[in-house]
Amino acid sequence: MAFVPAPGYQPTYNPTLPYNRPIPGGLNIGMSVYIQGVAKEKMRRFHVNFAVGQDEGADVAFHFNPRFDGWDKVVFNTKQGGQWGEEEKKRSMPFNKGTHFELVFMVLAEHYKVVVNGNPFYEFKHRLPLQMVTHLQVDGDLELQSINFLGGQPPAYPGPMNAPSYPRPGYNPQQMNSLPIMGGPPTFNPPVPYTGKLHGGLTARRTIIIKGFVLPTAKRLMINFKVGSSGDIALHINPRMGEGVVRNSFLNRAWGSEEKNISYNPFRPGQFFDLSIRCGMDRFKIFANGQHLFDYSHRFPAFHLVDTLEITGDLTLSYVQI
Repeated sequence: MAFVPAPGYQPTYNPTLPYNRPIPGGLNIGMSVYIQGVAKEKMRRFHVNFAVGQDEGADVAFHFNPRFDGWDKVVFNTKQGGQWGEEEKKRSMPFNKGTHFELVFMVLAEHYKVVVNGNPFYEFKHRLPLQMVTHLQVDGDLELQSINFLGGQPPAYPGPMNAPSYPRPGYNPQQMNSLPIMGGPPTFNPPVPYTGKLHGGLTARRTIIIKGFVLPTAKRLMINFKVGSSGDIALHINPRMGEGVVRNSFLNRAWGSEEKNISYNPFRPGQFFDLSIRCGMDRFKIFANGQHLFDYSHRFPAFHLVDTLEITGDLTLSYVQI
């Protein structure tokens, strides 16, 4: 069964290094790039490049380069015309050797905003127009778990202040217009417990994305798709550490029979997860980290009345798209 991404959600799971691929639709304001991985025990350095082209010697609009070298720091720079510009440095290391991390680049009008493990880390002002950036490059002493391109809407045409003096390599207007758009603004790093309103209720083919981190001491967490007016729960997802993932419904003030069969449990203490929940006409389809996890047949046929998403338990949330 194929994984169907949500609109505006472009995931790649377990990519190999070096990673050097086109950015779907090109880079534009409002996009976010999520990178999840593990810093190697013997990490010395790695880099993330927003590159102008695919070649090894291509210019780089934004070079992000953590270095463990006795004077631990992160270096930021731009490569233009084959020459590196003036380095910016922050003598603070947000990565720990041998541990998982989540690195987010938010593309804003005046700068890239870098967030590490949910904490704002740095802002790097644009030195090259966004329209010139075509590829994302990642390499170094790390293991990648996922790279996701989220949201953003290409402008109808490049504005006069940001327009490059020449078309970017591989520029294709049709490709830009084909980039899926998010149905609504995502929520970054919301607090837990989380409650979100599903405006318009659940509809067939609507997909909910939840990205988060299971705390090292976690025992349980819960995700509920709920009817706010009655308290009915159409779908209750209850990962239990060391046991599995329990599914159920709470209808007419009573729990139904639990469903427990599952091939694997992606919710492990100390690790990130990426959950996609798709509502179909007769069932929910749930994917975790790009793999099909389980189906859950509707026990509440009027799923369009489901208007609330609740998330609680021993976790932190990094991204919710409803």
